[in-house]
Amino acid sequence: MKRFFWLATVILVCLGSAPRKISWVAIGDSITYLNDHQNETGNRVTKGYMTLIAERFSRIQYVNQGHNGWTSVNIADKIESIGLAKADVYTVFLGTNDWWQGKPVGTFADYEQNTGSKTVFGAFKIIVSKLRQFNKTAKIILMTPMQRGDFVYINNPKNNAYGSYKPKKEQTLEQVANAIVQIGKAEKLPVVDLYHDSGITLDNTVHFKRLKDPATGIYRNYSYPDYTSIPFNAESDEYPYPEEASNMTYDGLHPSDKGYDIIADMLVRKWKGLK
Repeated sequence: MKRFFWLATVILVCLGSAPRKISWVAIGDSITYLNDHQNETGNRVTKGYMTLIAERFSRIQYVNQGHNGWTSVNIADKIESIGLAKADVYTVFLGTNDWWQGKPVGTFADYEQNTGSKTVFGAFKIIVSKLRQFNKTAKIILMTPMQRGDFVYINNPKNNAYGSYKPKKEQTLEQVANAIVQIGKAEKLPVVDLYHDSGITLDNTVHFKRLKDPATGIYRNYSYPDYTSIPFNAESDEYPYPEEASNMTYDGLHPSDKGYDIIADMLVRKWKGLK
């Protein structure tokens, strides 16, 4: 009998000393979604930023709330219906689609006054407030969009977009990034500033973009910024990003393994208490 109680005590002590699991909900767009859908990258991605972090820290259990093509406005409008739940940590990685779709950035007054989801500032107010309703003590980490080159979707080249080297509807991607940084400072939330601090730039999103020389019709490898002035015909041209073109991204927008490594490392540095 004594031996039984001794064994039971040892088991309880061991269970009590086991590290508590950390629940993490990663909210984002396709960059987050693709973490668990490598087949949609032409299998050019091995591991996304969530997988990389979960493999390094066994306590973490993540839920992928990445939604292809979604903006902060989409998340705010549908925040009651997408299945968000209480978690220890929330990351919010949005903004690149807001820029491309021309969603107004607005002003910080939209955030302060909770004016609704018509602007990026207003949408982030809804998102942050809802996450705090789920768990008042949760860590909330904001992530800015990365700089982006010319995007051409690997599974449908007709889906393409120019890079952040010029404005869209009179707004720059940097304005979106700066809005997220400003919200983080005001709310005292950590910000993973991928736009300014990651080292992912227009110069290295890809090694080159393979396009037809307008003068000769012969394919050439054009680096940035030269490729920005060369037309791409989605109907007839070859896919412009062969595997050897991949650098920080594999398609001008979505991170390669190298890009995801950087994102994971920067997020870990902002995730206080993780280690």
